[in-house]
Amino acid sequence: MEIRAEKEDGVVVVRPSGRIDSSNSREFHSGLERVDAADAAAVVLNFEDVSYISSAGMRVILLTAKSFQNNRKKFVLCSMNESIRPVFKISGFDKVIPIHGSQSEALTAVSA
Repeated sequence: MEIRAEKEDGVVVVRPSGRIDSSNSREFHSGLERVDAADAAAVVLNFEDVSYISSAGMRVILLTAKSFQNNRKKFVLCSMNESIRPVFKISGFDKVIPIHGSQSEALTAVSA
C-alpha cells in the first residue's frame, strides 16, 4: 500500500493505493496522520486506486474523520469502485462521512 498526498485548490487530496487490511492498517493510519492539512480547509480521501478495504481500514478512516472534524476540517471520501462502495453503505459510513462519485465532485462539495 502506498499513500500520496497533494494540494489542489487549497484542499489536500490523499490517494492510497492497493489493499487496506489488518496487515497494513497501522501504516495506513500513520500515513494519514502525517498528512499536512494545517493550511487546508478540507481533506479528500480518494479511493480510485484502492482494490480492497477491511474493517481495520475502515476503523482508521473513522478515526481520521473524527480527528479532522475535531480540527474543523471538512473530510470526504470519493472515487470508490464497485466492490468498496457497498461496504461503506452497509456499514453506515455513508451517513457519517460524505462520499462522492469523483474527485471533482468532492472538491466542489468541500469548496462550497
